[in-house]
Amino acid sequence: MFDIFDYIPFIFVIVLLIMFAASAIRVLPEYERGVLFRLGRFAGVRGPGLFFIIPGIDKLVRVSLRTVAFDVPPQDVITHDNVTVKVSAVIYFRVVAPEKAIIDVENYLYATSQLSQTTLRSVLGQVELDELLANREKINKQLQEILDRHTDPWGVKVANVEVKNIDLPQEMLRAIAKQAEAERERRAKIIHAEGELQASEKLAGAAKVLAADPMSLQLRYLQTLTDIAAEKNSTTIFPVPIDLISVFLDKIGNRPKS
Repeated sequence: MFDIFDYIPFIFVIVLLIMFAASAIRVLPEYERGVLFRLGRFAGVRGPGLFFIIPGIDKLVRVSLRTVAFDVPPQDVITHDNVTVKVSAVIYFRVVAPEKAIIDVENYLYATSQLSQTTLRSVLGQVELDELLANREKINKQLQEILDRHTDPWGVKVANVEVKNIDLPQEMLRAIAKQAEAERERRAKIIHAEGELQASEKLAGAAKVLAADPMSLQLRYLQTLTDIAAEKNSTTIFPVPIDLISVFLDKIGNRPKS
């Protein structure tokens, strides 16, 4: 006769084996690695894929190898020319050495965050406002190099740093607007002066050409009259050379007074 109580120890052993196998099997995706500690000592990096650990003896710490986009909170920065600005940035980094990220630093995410904030204030405090606004790519590269050098012992690679936003005080915005307006006025005056110079050079050349041939001056005179007549004006002014009336003026001046 079948008695289930006779198979209870066997079933119990099977359940224990299943639980042991379930706790021993680990599967890590392609973007993760597992830092294995055996009795508290580093025993290597596992993954990706399927592998086994010893329950109760091994401890596995998962580390993601994907790039992390971290927003640096807005920082109050005093530039080299004593202008207070609020600057925010974004950092792109990833773990390249999982064992260093777990063993050499307590929390690599928090450590990278704090280092990025202090580095941002330190670097931007050494540049002037105009350089911060105009040479942002240069500053981004400098920030990336400094952060990458300091996070390398932690197994973290900083790929890129971007200064995202620069908030200026209202007084500084008005001063920049006035400076831009003055710059535009300066350029307009320079362009106008250059135009006047070019026009005077062309007029001087034309005067030399007309002076070389008196008939050309007469033809130009007639062309001017034609242009005036084409406008359908009711009154037309004819410029008369002073040489034509100088003879009559001389005769009037030499006439004896009665």
